[in-house]
Amino acid sequence: QVQLVESGGGLVQAGGSLRLSCAASGSTISTPAIGWYRQVPGKQRELVATITRAGTITYASSVKGRFTISRDNAKNTVYLQMNSLKPEDTAVYYCGAASWVGGPFGSWGQGTQVTVSS
Repeated sequence: QVQLVESGGGLVQAGGSLRLSCAASGSTISTPAIGWYRQVPGKQRELVATITRAGTITYASSVKGRFTISRDNAKNTVYLQMNSLKPEDTAVYYCGAASWVGGPFGSWGQGTQVTVSS
């Protein structure tokens, strides 16, 4: 079972940048996919970006061209570089792991708050 810990959130002005980290421990190398999701109060958690063990990447349309997901296998860490941030990007960001490509994400970390001021 993989354990995930998110970090890197904070308060930033619109147009600014943040880099989130998702540090994994446990059965990390065998994790088929890692995903970044975000959630605001009263709404469902929504997909932001995913990356598979083979390096296949997907993005939500709302972040494509602004966010970049990457992984460093040596550090067992997945990153989310967020540029050109907008107030609507404000949310708690979570990373999760999928046991197979296309499967549901789980093993959620505690989340990291991102707040973008206008």
